[in-house]
Amino acid sequence: MKQTVTMTVGSQTIEIETGRMAKQADGSVLVTAGNNVVLVTVVSSTRDSDMDFFPLTIEYAEKFYASGKIPGGFFKREGRPTGGATLNARLIDRPLRPTFPEGYNKDTQVVATILSFDGTYPVEILASIGASCATHISDIPFNGPTAAVLVGKVDGEYVANPSPEQLEKSEVELIVAGTRNGILMVEGEATLVPEATILGALKFAHQQMSVIFDAQDELREKTGSKTKREFVPYSVDESFRTQVADFASEKIAAALSTRDKGERYGAYDKIKKEAEAMFLADLSNKDEKEARKKDLGIVIGDLKYDIARGNILEKGERIDGRDLTTVRQVTCEVGMLPRVHGSGLFTRGETQVLGTVTLGTGDDEQTIDSLAGFYKKKFFLHYNFPPYCVGETGRMGGQSRREIGHGALAERALKAVLPDHDKFPYTIRMVGEVMESNGSSSMGTVCGGTLAMLDAGVPLKGNVAGVAMGLISDGTKTAVLTDILGDEDHLGDMDFKVAGTREGISAIQMDIKIDSITFDVMEQALSQAKEGRLTILNSMEEVISTPRGEISEFAPRIQTIKIKPEKVREVIGAGGKVIKGIIEETGVKVNIEDDGSIHIASTDPEASKKAIAMIEGICAEAEMGATYKGKVVKIVDFGAFVEVLPNTQGLLHISEVSNERIRNVSDHLSEGDEIDVKVIDVDRAGRIKLSRKALLDN
Repeated sequence: MKQTVTMTVGSQTIEIETGRMAKQADGSVLVTAGNNVVLVTVVSSTRDSDMDFFPLTIEYAEKFYASGKIPGGFFKREGRPTGGATLNARLIDRPLRPTFPEGYNKDTQVVATILSFDGTYPVEILASIGASCATHISDIPFNGPTAAVLVGKVDGEYVANPSPEQLEKSEVELIVAGTRNGILMVEGEATLVPEATILGALKFAHQQMSVIFDAQDELREKTGSKTKREFVPYSVDESFRTQVADFASEKIAAALSTRDKGERYGAYDKIKKEAEAMFLADLSNKDEKEARKKDLGIVIGDLKYDIARGNILEKGERIDGRDLTTVRQVTCEVGMLPRVHGSGLFTRGETQVLGTVTLGTGDDEQTIDSLAGFYKKKFFLHYNFPPYCVGETGRMGGQSRREIGHGALAERALKAVLPDHDKFPYTIRMVGEVMESNGSSSMGTVCGGTLAMLDAGVPLKGNVAGVAMGLISDGTKTAVLTDILGDEDHLGDMDFKVAGTREGISAIQMDIKIDSITFDVMEQALSQAKEGRLTILNSMEEVISTPRGEISEFAPRIQTIKIKPEKVREVIGAGGKVIKGIIEETGVKVNIEDDGSIHIASTDPEASKKAIAMIEGICAEAEMGATYKGKVVKIVDFGAFVEVLPNTQGLLHISEVSNERIRNVSDHLSEGDEIDVKVIDVDRAGRIKLSRKALLDN
């Protein structure tokens, strides 16, 4: 039976409905706001999974019919998820995943399908709310509900779920998700705002979530409050756990004091092999041996988790020997790749990223086909995480969801400091190649990207660095860690990445693995992150602090000229004939904008000069009193028409041909003759009167 609830978030009413569509799913809701409709379903298998992690998958399906469009391409149907769809799927996954019970390992799939879209409302927020609600009203074990809000700050006021027009004027654009107890996830960007503005946005977001929780609880009650499935998490026999702990605890503690990642992991492997020899050798039954091996892996993993966390909370000792606030050693290089337009190698501890920048023209802009229509990007960042960067083998080719997400975060961080396009009219592609990884390669990409852009001569509005923060908490004691290692990310309770300049924050990403953290802890993390960011910036700026005075000799030089907008048509010509001719003759690239801005790009300065001269010639207008060498294009009874500028003709009246009175113009001039003429009048209609007589000796 159909059931609905409504709520108001910000200025928009949201309706959640169930019981009409996709009724065979374990949970299904239709979430509507204005003309935007999202169907979200969840199904969880009743069979146990062999995976040692929770196999949750989130699919975000953008249907082009939702906005009245037919997809491009040959097949005219939706293909693989776009980058935007992948990012939205991650935004749903990150707050939802930690709200399932610890140890739940049933194969679970959430599908969010965009059915109607008008571009006025953040449908990814509707999808996130729908994912929580579909799971909440189902019989799937779930510790929700969760809620999500998009926060902006316009004219000094925080706004919930702002419109696209409001976002254009907003200081921040943060997607925040959480439970009643606190915030679980943050993702977004800002215009170099102070930490207090970000903290205020997070508090505002959590306040807005209360009505969303209430609506989901109300819908669950209306649908009968289904009993959640019985679920007993897998547990290891306590006597076996004790035996393994007695054997391995001291060995693991010693391994955790090994600073080098490779040596530390080698020590872990040695401990595990010794434990297998001790606890598996007497087992002959294959199934029993596999089960015992699984238990052994769980216990050793738990020991690493407990000992590492205990060292931090009780002794203030981190895995690599640092205190809680110290950033690992930073080294930087620039300009090591001669043919690349800009390059920077950033190394922080055992994390290393090679940043490269390529400067292109308007032809190189990335065209995106989205539900909202086509749009172009003048700056885009690609992040690559090959297997070798963590000492592994693996499949190469294509980008994982993680690579797309990390690249988007780094792109947000750097976008805030890019120069205005009218002052630096280049398309910029930045690539972050992760060479080594042991903690926050995305923030390493931000730092490497800044180095590369400075090396490329990009006039940034500020230098950007980023740092990843961690958290260890047992409910009573809390430790905030600066510049976390990969192990600290895995063993910790928070991954909090903050990027920005000395003046403020440009991008932020946070994921909480525990129920919640207080705003006081968030404030401490933001403050500590600023200190770490400034430390990294100091190291970077010792190598390069300002953009190089000129761009690479291998990059195209772009010169911009301005013409009257009404002259654009003349420069382009019928069917593009004129501009194509200029390009073919000079070899330059030309990008023309509707406002009359023309960007001419070439690595050959002489070619650019020639193209500019040709365009200026087309757009030139005859000036009163000026003298021109013109070409006679037509003879008539009353005079001759002379082309004084490209596509610009004037009338040379018969009386102005000679000092003497003449009867026939053709006795003195022929079509094709080149003659000097002077402009003696230009009337209101733009008609030009010429004189040859004025230039002749009396």
